[in-house]
Amino acid sequence: MLKTMPELSSLQPDGPEVPPDDAAAVNALRSAVMRLSRRLKHQRVDESLSPTEMSVLGTLARCGHATPGELARKEHVQPPSMTRIVAMLEAKGLVRLEPHPDDRRQKVVTQTEQAEAMLEESRRKRNAWLAELASGLDADEWAKVRAAAPVLEKLAQL
Repeated sequence: MLKTMPELSSLQPDGPEVPPDDAAAVNALRSAVMRLSRRLKHQRVDESLSPTEMSVLGTLARCGHATPGELARKEHVQPPSMTRIVAMLEAKGLVRLEPHPDDRRQKVVTQTEQAEAMLEESRRKRNAWLAELASGLDADEWAKVRAAAPVLEKLAQL
């Protein structure tokens, strides 16, 4: 029976064991994704927003609108924390709260045009930085990155 790396076996108690070669690949992927993510976070347009606030705006850009409870689930934070985040974003003019169409007790959060413009500028800046970084890859490496992008997106959604 193959042994797993302790840090990986603790993450999948009910799943199949990870062969040592795969464990090394998982470790390398985790490390690379974390370093790249940290570097991308430094390519910010608006330093006054926290990474969590930016993430909430990104979620709203993808889903259009959501209740604070839905946002809390999507962002993996507690509902009271999301209520505070939404209030801060509303105070900055980046989201608006509207009555829920079916449940008068709830509100729906939507991003404003100001948030859309800020997110677009942020995407542009980060994409340009990443494209510049990728220009250091050879054609074969770039083809592998392009092929891996949908798989990484799927992992991000699981």
